[in-house]
Amino acid sequence: MNTSPAPSYYIKTFGCQMNKHDSEVAAGLLEVEGLQPAESEAAADLIVFLTCCVRENADERLQGQVASLKALKTNPEKYRLSEEDEPRIECGAGQAPPLIAVGGCIGQRDGEKLLESLPHVDIVFGTHNIERLPALYQQAVAKREAAELAGSYVAWQPDATVEIEEDSDSFAADLPTAREHPWHAWLPITQGCDNFCTYCIVPYVRGREKSRPMADVVEHARQLVADGVLEITLLGQNVNSYGHDLPESVNGAPLFAEILRRVAETGIKRLGFATSHPKDLLPETIEVMATTPAVMHHLHLPVQSGSNAVLDAMGRNYTREQYLDLVAQLRAAIPGITLSTDMIVGFPGETDDDFEDSLALAEEVVYDQMFTFLYSKREGTPAAAMTHEVPADIAQERFNRLVECVQSSARICNERLVGSTQEVLIEGSSKRDAHMLTGRTFGSKVMHVPLPEGACIDDFAGRIVTAHVEEASTWFLRGSLLDRT
Repeated sequence: MNTSPAPSYYIKTFGCQMNKHDSEVAAGLLEVEGLQPAESEAAADLIVFLTCCVRENADERLQGQVASLKALKTNPEKYRLSEEDEPRIECGAGQAPPLIAVGGCIGQRDGEKLLESLPHVDIVFGTHNIERLPALYQQAVAKREAAELAGSYVAWQPDATVEIEEDSDSFAADLPTAREHPWHAWLPITQGCDNFCTYCIVPYVRGREKSRPMADVVEHARQLVADGVLEITLLGQNVNSYGHDLPESVNGAPLFAEILRRVAETGIKRLGFATSHPKDLLPETIEVMATTPAVMHHLHLPVQSGSNAVLDAMGRNYTREQYLDLVAQLRAAIPGITLSTDMIVGFPGETDDDFEDSLALAEEVVYDQMFTFLYSKREGTPAAAMTHEVPADIAQERFNRLVECVQSSARICNERLVGSTQEVLIEGSSKRDAHMLTGRTFGSKVMHVPLPEGACIDDFAGRIVTAHVEEASTWFLRGSLLDRT
């Protein structure tokens, strides 16, 4: 009888919600294979990185974190040659050094090239073959065992298993998933992107846009509701262009309003979506958002710049005026809607006047949240070949001014909610205070409420409660619990 413990895995995720969903799929696939989640990297038999390459700092984080793991394979205090079974390298508890896998967008982009800087990586896979992770893991285990028997195993330079596919007909949503929270589910409805914004690497690593069949999406949503899920987030690189490539589409028109309505009809309590492209946000989608009780009153609508000249250079296919008109339509249809956005500072050729246009747009919209980025050159994109780069000190000064604006507007938006009553989906305890419940409002605002005396976190996690807003800070609300709904 085999009494050795089951192998374990640990997943680290960089980037967007799509990568978070891919991580849940990777966990589900590995658990079907018999692996169990580990509490830390050091305790894992397999460490998986699901990566993003949209920003340069994501590359740097991956390089740094994977490079630091070399010590797990070479540190003599943790690993040593077994006296009984040389040359097998074992941990103090008899565990072999962990296998390291890098997947996601960086894996797709770099493939074997990744091994030049990170030779101790064992597995590289891409965005189109995540379902192959268990098989690649088994291949890597077999290679290591064969090398050990031959006396040629080198922990810091293994015989890596690399597999990159250029396309896939399957959706990750069709694969086993181990959700982070039982009450929330990511539900991809498209994969890939057809926009080819000049600064963006996504179409090159995620492929061209494909929509998942509507019947499959709705059935999947029904299964999630039956499984106790309270909140679904529909996912896509450009979620509101969903359906333009499906047979039901008339002249290639998006079907996002229809899929939003049909998923809401499954009985889901809360329904959100990300990420939207302004050029594809149609009036019928705004109407469904306004009239469908389950659809959350929050929208992430990336603007990227407030300058028409920069928007044109970015290939965004809308103007500043069109974007502001969308914001006006949204607020007229859905009073109190929370708006978040992305904005890039220092795009090639951005002038002082261009930046002032961006700053003025941010001040006019008064966003609840903004994700601000210094332009990051991505090799292989049209923008990477553009001249007239903005000097780093000027870009940083502009960035700092924009951050100040964002912080001010976020606090203004939160202060407007003081005295209001909010429905909050409790996610757990606050990271800073175990006696404080934390969750999100129907507008996706972070809110903290004290844990009632004598209660425990498990009494509330995954439940929707009613709370009174008493205080506002820049990034969260604080209040008191009224009752459960």
